[in-house]
This record gives sequence, structure tokens and C-alpha cells, in this order.
Amino acid sequence: MTNRRIGLLGGTFDPIHLGHIELAALAQTTLGLTEVLLIPANVPPHRTKPLTSSFHRFAMTALAVAGRPGWCASDVELRHEAPSYTTTTLVRFHQQGYLARELFFLIGADAFADITSWREYPQILDRAHFAVVSRPSYPVIELREQLPDLVDRMVVMEEGEQPPDTPSIILIDGLTANVSSTAIRARLSAGESVEGMVDDRVRQHIAQHGLYRSSPGNRQTSSSVGNSPAGRLHGQN
Repeated sequence: MTNRRIGLLGGTFDPIHLGHIELAALAQTTLGLTEVLLIPANVPPHRTKPLTSSFHRFAMTALAVAGRPGWCASDVELRHEAPSYTTTTLVRFHQQGYLARELFFLIGADAFADITSWREYPQILDRAHFAVVSRPSYPVIELREQLPDLVDRMVVMEEGEQPPDTPSIILIDGLTANVSSTAIRARLSAGESVEGMVDDRVRQHIAQHGLYRSSPGNRQTSSSVGNSPAGRLHGQN
């Protein structure tokens, strides 16, 4: 299959929210992705343990992508007890026969700004395209100033254009929901509504199982470690 383009979106997804979905959807439209895999982390490096179990986080992810052609939740990281480093996950896809040029690692500009601290940087940039999407208050264009050593690898793509043959940093500008898992957990802990912040099926799952209710554990999840974009999603040294 020479035309397959696989989008990979990793995260703790505690819980998955509309910001995650809109980021992946924007990347799919721009890049013509044939598949989108959302990958809940099992053991996120450099942050507190997820508040909810891997079972619930995978279930919420599966609910959020249900009905979207070509989208699915992947348990590739949940099957392993080791920390969920992005570089390790990309190697696993290579071992399954995927080429680096076929993989598009989807990430917000806020998280990508910390790429130099990731495990196996800069080699990790050769293992897939990195499709970097603007986030509220984090436009992709600012990455050129923040990461001057990577400017030569950065390209701006519009819908319908062909991606480069070699792994590149693809900058995608667009609007995504201004929402975070931390804010959602805080609202749920306080008994407030999260309608419009998560998929309705995810919201129903949370209510049905009583997730994120007020407890000492909830307060711990809002620590500064958990709020770090790179630490939250991808793993640093």
C-alpha cells in the first residue's frame, strides 16, 4: 500500500475531549489521512498516574471515535507495562511494516515546543512526519522562532497538497477547541457540567461510572507535572 497515510495521536486521554478530536480531524482533512489511530498511554512518563484506569480511558477513546470512518482506538501502548515513550511506539509501527513516510504523528504546537527534551531527540524526527497543529494561544508559526534549529525541516501544508517524501515537520494552522483534560476533571470534581467539552457518549460514560468525582486523587491530577504538554503526552528524558 503506497498511498496509506496513518495519523497517530497519543495521549493520556484522562478524559479524551473535543480538542483532541478536532486536532486529529483538522490533520486528517489537511493531509488526506487514510487512518487515524488514537493511542491512550499506559504509563505516561514524567507525570502523575492517570486518575482513571486504562480500561476506562480506552473505552472513552473508543466511544469518541465511534462512527468516524478510518478512526479507531489503539491499545498498542496499553499492552506494555513500560513507560509510553513516543519513540518506542513509532519503532513498534516500523516493526509492523510501516514506513516512516507513511506515519504522521499528530501533536499540538504547545507540546511540540518541548520536542528537544523528548527521548531520542533528534533521531525521533526521522521515524515519522510530525504534523503540528495550532492550539489556542500556541500558533504553529511561532515554532520557527522557538525552534530555530528545526526551521529547515518545517513545511506548511494546505489541504490537497502532497506531503514530502522524507519525514518532515508539517505545520497546520487552524482552530481547535480551547479545552483541556485538567479543566474537565476540575469541573467534574466540582459537580459542574462538561457538555460541549467532550463527546456526548464520553460524557455519558463518565456519568454512568462516576468518574472524576471529588476526591483527594482528583486534586493531585491538577499538579504542574500533569499540566506539562510534553510530559502529558509524549515523554521526556
